[in-house]
Amino acid sequence: MIALNEKWLELADVKDELAVRDWFMGTSGNLAIKVTDEPLEFLVTASGKDKKKRTNEDFLLVDENGQPTIEKFLTPSAETLLHCAIYRKTQAGCSLHVHTVANNVISELYGDAGKIDFQGQELIKAFGLWEEDAVLTIPIIANHADIPTLTREFEATISADKGAVLIRNHGITVWGKNSFEAKKLLEACEFLFQYQLALQLQLK
Repeated sequence: MIALNEKWLELADVKDELAVRDWFMGTSGNLAIKVTDEPLEFLVTASGKDKKKRTNEDFLLVDENGQPTIEKFLTPSAETLLHCAIYRKTQAGCSLHVHTVANNVISELYGDAGKIDFQGQELIKAFGLWEEDAVLTIPIIANHADIPTLTREFEATISADKGAVLIRNHGITVWGKNSFEAKKLLEACEFLFQYQLALQLQLK
């Protein structure tokens, strides 16, 4: 119970930080943090909640299949299966999904290529890429309305314990070993997206 409460507060703090940046417009977005490995259980945001407010019903505990274990009256976020895929395939401890104008526009501009690459940018170091010629590649997948189909395509892109994936005209999902790393990766991605959009305007 102590671990559950600690993880709850940790995820609530992340939610508060991201809410200040207006990254949860229209109740969009969802967050998750692992509580136990055996059995796999994690906290995930409840569907349809105003994430700018902190309440006792912000999160619920779900199992490896994304099914509630305690709070049966709450509904997990629609993309809970994406978080399940991350925790099944990696040692990640936290995963974050947000919708912003910048990540949606980038996903549309580069969606046909199925990815966007960043090279020579300082913030790719957040992903552990320190070599001078290093390239950060963020996959872009289709926004399937059917969540199991979306999950299968999403899961196919997962290859490391930290990473990021864009869903076209939907949002970004990032994951890392803990909430600090996941938030750092999210912040780095959003900076890179905004930089790329600003650069394109200057080049026109």
